[in-house]
Amino acid sequence: MSEAENKELVLRFWSAVYEERDYEAVGRFFHDDGVYEDVPIPDGSGVGPAGIARRLALGHEPVEAFEHEVIRMLAEGDSVITEHVETWKFHTGEVIPLPFCSVHVVRDGKFSLWRDYSNMATVLENAPAWWLEHIAKAKPEDFRS
Repeated sequence: MSEAENKELVLRFWSAVYEERDYEAVGRFFHDDGVYEDVPIPDGSGVGPAGIARRLALGHEPVEAFEHEVIRMLAEGDSVITEHVETWKFHTGEVIPLPFCSVHVVRDGKFSLWRDYSNMATVLENAPAWWLEHIAKAKPEDFRS
């Protein structure tokens, strides 16, 4: 795929994540051996379409709404880097703007890797206690296809 096609794939992915909130569709963007790595979280990875979908849904489903702003997107070869801000809105009133840098590696029209870089302290210091308790119940083996 061309660099422009890779960027378009990432934009469709962001739409599935933040607008449609369709985590099964999110999984279909990945190869069977695809990996999602949430860099600041130990054992924060998901592997395979179903594992990645479950990993993302764990944190996202309890959030009432998202705003997503792409600041810039760069592509070189098979890699796309996105600087973006996710604003998480909880039904209990908390609102957390969370800046990210995300790296996607595209192979044959799907992702082989998605790596997120963020400041996890932003979430930990501002998220509601009930959400943090929900996240703490997860086990790394839950996110392997």
